[in-house]
Amino acid sequence: MATRRKVLQGALATLGLGACGMGAFAATERKVKPLDILVLGGTGFIGPHQIEYALARGHKVTMFNRGRTAAGLYGKRVETLLGNRDAKIDQGLKALQGRRRWDVVIDNSGYVPRHVRDSAELLRGRTGRYLYVSTISTYPLDQGGVFNENSPLQALTDPADEQVTGESYGPLKAACDTTVRGIFGSAATIVRPTYVVGPGDDTDRFTYWVDRTARGGDVLSPPNANETLQWIDVRDLAAWMIGLAENDTAGIFNAASRPAPWSEILGTLATAARKSVRLRGPTQELLDLYRIELPLVATGMPPWMIGTAAAEAAGLSVRPLLTTGRDTLEWWNSQPADRRANPAGWPTPQQERQALERLRRI
Repeated sequence: MATRRKVLQGALATLGLGACGMGAFAATERKVKPLDILVLGGTGFIGPHQIEYALARGHKVTMFNRGRTAAGLYGKRVETLLGNRDAKIDQGLKALQGRRRWDVVIDNSGYVPRHVRDSAELLRGRTGRYLYVSTISTYPLDQGGVFNENSPLQALTDPADEQVTGESYGPLKAACDTTVRGIFGSAATIVRPTYVVGPGDDTDRFTYWVDRTARGGDVLSPPNANETLQWIDVRDLAAWMIGLAENDTAGIFNAASRPAPWSEILGTLATAARKSVRLRGPTQELLDLYRIELPLVATGMPPWMIGTAAAEAAGLSVRPLLTTGRDTLEWWNSQPADRRANPAGWPTPQQERQALERLRRI
């Protein structure tokens, strides 16, 4: 079984951002004042990309986490403080106590308001900027419409319930988002990404479409191929957030691409894989019949769009989907066989075959 550390190392190697590739990468970047950065988390999907980019830019990085995931991923290049976001578990936040200061704190791992409040209050006055990674799920997307940074956020129905589920994730993150702004004020930067995709993605959602189009032939598309999707390449997101830290940029920012219809997205991914595909649009009833859930498809939700003007004005740029598709396919094909054989949430070959056979008879 592939370990989390090996998976992350594979993703970073694909990017050329491991220890061997840092020098050439850094040489192409403008000189900046080195920052002392504390990352809360650092071993998930976004964190390694942030940290490698920050190191390549000459910054000093310290991580605070439990030390259970991908231990030793960065060797001696990154200091690790061990603890728990929940102050009630093990050593809690003890490693963050004291007078030590950081120029920037990047909070990648805050999902529960109490945890975020405790760390934010502990670090208040000891950092120049607190950058919290929120999510577009803070918005009531099920109501449809256009969501900008000043749109209302979801409210927690039970503030005492700290269990993170599919239903509570958005409201909990909204409460965390609000907590950080209340504690840090103008020293807070809030980033609300949409679906984060690219090499190293352990959700397997976008990777499904990359892999499926790379196999060519008849492909089950979303029922409405004109439905749009917004995404953000993890590398663009990570580099841009480090840029926000370098520029001491305050504010709230949605991080997303411009909307694109699924027909265009799948056509681009097929081009990236140099494959010929034929999109077959099933009805939702057909998908339900075979219990198929297509990744990233917002079934039964009204159309919504995320406004990106503020982020673009703050320097966010998104690489072409063709590049993201090619790089994700290269990364996915480099993963161990047992990893590729057990993706999360993909339709089974039998489900897809049954649905396609049914469509061909219509």
